Amino acid sequence: MRHPPRAALLAIAGATALLGAITVPAVTAQGATPACTVEYSVTSQWADGFQGAVKITNNSAALSSWSLGFDFSGGQKVTQGWNAKWSQSGTEVTAANESWNGSLATGASVSAGFIASWSGNNAAPASFTLNGTTCNVDAEPSPTPTPSDPPGTGSGTAPALHVSGNKLVDAGGTNHRLLGVNRSGGEFMCVQGYGIWDGPVDDAAIKAIADWKADTVRIPLNEECWLGLSNIKPEYGGANYVAAVKDLVARVEAHGMTPIVELHWSYGQYTGNSAGCSDVHATCQKPMPDMQYSPSFWSSVASTFKDDPAVAFDLFNEPYPDRATSTTTQAWQCWRDGGNCPGIGYEVAGMQDLVDAVRATGAKNVVLAGGLAYSNDLSQWLTYKPSDPTGNLVAAYHVYNFNTCSNESCWNSTLAPVAAQVPLVAGEIGENTCSHSFINQVMKWFDDRGLSYLGWTWNTWDCSSGPSLISAYDGTPTSYGAGLRDHLRALNG
Repeated sequence: MRHPPRAALLAIAGATALLGAITVPAVTAQGATPACTVEYSVTSQWADGFQGAVKITNNSAALSSWSLGFDFSGGQKVTQGWNAKWSQSGTEVTAANESWNGSLATGASVSAGFIASWSGNNAAPASFTLNGTTCNVDAEPSPTPTPSDPPGTGSGTAPALHVSGNKLVDAGGTNHRLLGVNRSGGEFMCVQGYGIWDGPVDDAAIKAIADWKADTVRIPLNEECWLGLSNIKPEYGGANYVAAVKDLVARVEAHGMTPIVELHWSYGQYTGNSAGCSDVHATCQKPMPDMQYSPSFWSSVASTFKDDPAVAFDLFNEPYPDRATSTTTQAWQCWRDGGNCPGIGYEVAGMQDLVDAVRATGAKNVVLAGGLAYSNDLSQWLTYKPSDPTGNLVAAYHVYNFNTCSNESCWNSTLAPVAAQVPLVAGEIGENTCSHSFINQVMKWFDDRGLSYLGWTWNTWDCSSGPSLISAYDGTPTSYGAGLRDHLRALNG
């Protein structure tokens, strides 16, 4: 859903900052100011990899370019990074400035991040240099971070899912439909500086969703917040954001529901047709994901959840390269292959790039890919579908009463052929009427074919300004939400 940034109106600081980073702090001799200080942190760690971050502060004369150097001693190998040009030779790691962040004034700081593999003890670097000058940091290696228990390995009963033919099935091969709600907030609160979630996500709040007999919760995310980029408040980004997402995923699973983690807002400046904002940062829906950060986001997310087959990945909320390009063929090529797409001013990460980023981690989780026109157009999805070596690819579709493809004729002609070959999930259904007559039609068409759908959205917004299912987080429905709730209870009660 191309919702407005409602946090600007709601301003709910609803998230508790969750600790999780292992940090090597910058320390100085008493009374002395070092030439530079470096803070090194492990923001997330998994069995054979981790996500790291560095914050560099220049305390000497202003720099027009910079190069950070350090040595690994725990078998680590940098595989990708952002906000710097990362390279590694043996144990020596170098992070050099990008063209746009080389200037570093006296007292100024710059942050960069990376993903790396590791073996051994993942010890933190003992020393750092900036342009050859030793930075005054803690010389003692930081202890190896102890990762939290993998989500979904506790008492939860969420099914492990995979694709079989054109169906989603559990570990025993039984067909499984994804029927539930979206839980918006993680895509906008952090980047707007208000928190992480829009409203409560404690056990009582998640139980209220389960009490509707939902079996799935889609969780929109923001790539800048997950990666902890410098424009995000530290308390709402990086390790704190990742920990909050992992906690919510685990809580959803503990109530037997499938979590779908989804890239909603992303980096890249777009001011063309149907632009949601002119900001380069991830503050609105962009026409396509960006090559600069989106593959790194999915590498990190996939590495975090790859040992939990109950978690599904939705690659990108609502692509709309068709609004930027001049032909449908160009739009679908951009959708799959990315690159320099006509009408889009940043380098695009195509769906194939994102599938590749996920699978390169070893993750076999179910992956969803939405089509053109804000995921409302699947007319050439089968022709351009990305290659997935695991065969766990699902077509995602969004439909509202105001969309072009919002009637049975269109569903029969464009959706039915897709659903005949791969699982089809309507990741968002809704209407802006404060009623449920339209979604009743959608649910019947999907029910008749054993397909999946999720209502937008489990947030207490005014249903007249957008499809809001509830008026309170105890599950009190709006008149629109009552239609979905009563239908889910009738199916799964």
